[in-house]
Amino acid sequence: MKRLSETQKFTEFDKISKNEAKEILREIYYALKEKGYNPVNQIVGYILSGDPTYITSHRNARVLVGKLERDELLEEMVTFYLENNTL
Repeated sequence: MKRLSETQKFTEFDKISKNEAKEILREIYYALKEKGYNPVNQIVGYILSGDPTYITSHRNARVLVGKLERDELLEEMVTFYLENNTL
């Protein structure tokens, strides 16, 4: 049994390249925006629930999101944010 004081290490997945994950996220964003949805709200809904109906099928975005695990999507967003917003 692990102690609560010990930090667990999350294993990085190598199923899909970083560039491909970034491009998929970009395509999903634009598809949602084109259909009049708030992309941030819809993507957050998908990440929290795992329900692909948060993502439009416009521009094949729902199929694209299925290529990524939710943790890969979250990892890409956190990486991008930290690389662009750290002091």
